[in-house]
Amino acid sequence: MRFAGLFLALLAAAGEQPERVVHVVARRFNYSPDVLELQLGVPVTIELTSADRDHGFSVPDLGLRIDVEPGKTARVRIVPGKVGTFEFHCDVFCGSGHEEMAGRIVVSAPVAKGGSGGGQAR
Repeated sequence: MRFAGLFLALLAAAGEQPERVVHVVARRFNYSPDVLELQLGVPVTIELTSADRDHGFSVPDLGLRIDVEPGKTARVRIVPGKVGTFEFHCDVFCGSGHEEMAGRIVVSAPVAKGGSGGGQAR
């Protein structure tokens, strides 16, 4: 009987999707990718690495801020709580051109499973 419970627990875990991981590389003077598309309420881990020097990753509207150092992976977990477009930028001065080092996180509402997509405004 104990094995049946273990089997059911393993079956349930097998059906779960692993948490999404988005890899972002920071380098003078950009992020790659510079647009992150996320879904409302769906957990995501953003893994940031630097290709050259110290950078920052700041998303003021979402309350996120993390240092990105060469040779290390910085991780930040986010569960988007609101739909919209949120700008991010480097907040560690990295030279002339630093002010252009930015991107955006686009959070959309999840698409209903099995929905036909009808009735959407265009």
